[in-house]
Amino acid sequence: MIGQQLINTLATWAAPYRDRRMLTLLALGFSSGLPAPLVFSNLSIWLRDVGVSRTDIGLFALAATPYAINFLWAPLIDRLRLPYFSARFGRRRGWALFTQLLLLLAIALLSFTHPEKNLQLVALGVLFVTFVSATQDIVVDAYRIEVLEPHQYGSGSAAAIWGWHLGGTLVGAAGGLYLADQFGWNMAYLLLACGVLVGMVAILSSPEPKRPPPAETLAEESRALAQLERWRELPAMLRHALGWIYVSLIAPFAEFTRRKGWIWILVFIFVFKLGDALLGRMSGVFYRELGFSLTEIAEVAKIYGFAANILGIVVGGVLVARVGVLKALLFSGLATAITNLTYSWLAVSGQSWLVFIIALATDNFTTGLVTVAFVAYLSSLCNSAYTATQYALLASLGNLARIWLSASSGWMVDSLGGDWALFFLLTAIIALIGLPLLWVLMKYFPAPLQVRQAEDKGGGSS
Repeated sequence: MIGQQLINTLATWAAPYRDRRMLTLLALGFSSGLPAPLVFSNLSIWLRDVGVSRTDIGLFALAATPYAINFLWAPLIDRLRLPYFSARFGRRRGWALFTQLLLLLAIALLSFTHPEKNLQLVALGVLFVTFVSATQDIVVDAYRIEVLEPHQYGSGSAAAIWGWHLGGTLVGAAGGLYLADQFGWNMAYLLLACGVLVGMVAILSSPEPKRPPPAETLAEESRALAQLERWRELPAMLRHALGWIYVSLIAPFAEFTRRKGWIWILVFIFVFKLGDALLGRMSGVFYRELGFSLTEIAEVAKIYGFAANILGIVVGGVLVARVGVLKALLFSGLATAITNLTYSWLAVSGQSWLVFIIALATDNFTTGLVTVAFVAYLSSLCNSAYTATQYALLASLGNLARIWLSASSGWMVDSLGGDWALFFLLTAIIALIGLPLLWVLMKYFPAPLQVRQAEDKGGGSS
């Protein structure tokens, strides 16, 4: 009896992932995650192996800038049609294949560089990879949102994030180190370039999203373009150019600002994961100051941390499907704040192996949980007419907050006299800042997904 109940429970949990589209998103997530270690962790090791200075290695972090500013060219992904690719494969699939071909080429070109001979050429190669990879991320996010129904955003986000870890953490990072050890860095990068084929096969075997833009959005665009056409004193070419600029650059932002509570939404996105970012920035330093060796940290992170993170991602997708995006955000945000306290426990306990495992595992679990809910929430905010632009902008806003505000984490620890227990207590309190804002959103400005679900249950609004 108990065994049958367990099977039924597992079947219920697995239900959101049975859709064939989840396999596509898993593969696309793999293709998105693969380049990350090639331009971050593994690249640093490669550069150090050939004698590049720490200062120069640190400067390579600047090459990651495209990931933070890809919203600047996201409107092109929404509006620009590519010769051959768009006509042959469709709006999203055409861009996906184009960027994947470029990414394969970029990683392959990077594999032929030699840091010990020409570091500048390596830097250009890395910048090429990050630019194309950041562009692929725009396309993959837009495809994920448009190919799914709103109630599938949680499981779809989980599948994509899981795929990212498979491509980035397992194949790109760990697999890349193994290949480099066996065949050398250049051959390792060349072989890993072939990993992009996983995403290409997924796109070729999957359908083009069919979701049409909302009628009211198209009507608003038509009114604006008609107004431009009345300016007969302007040359026709200039009117058309201004119309394209409006539809591509201005309309996505204007549409968002016409929503009720849009300022509250942006503030919430900016601050929601701040406590988690503060902890993440200093956790490694904390481990070392407690006396844990690099090997011990790596073992716990690889075995317990990775497994807990993957479990959190899967449970996060189920949670969103079962209770909705906003309730899942509330639960996972509260859980994240609570698990921050396990680090205070570790600080008080000292070099306790058991508490170390508990702290790192629970932190990784709730990180997976909250990331899925957060990505699903951002997805629910996007208008299908401007999916790429709006998602890239909202995601960049969240990333910017973590980059800027988490920079104060080291100063906080120093200001507290190195009191790690108090620091992690403060990160738990800071993690709670976004929850009152979330309550306001839930009560007065529910996400579009919740509005549609409420209207569907009520038979529509009058």
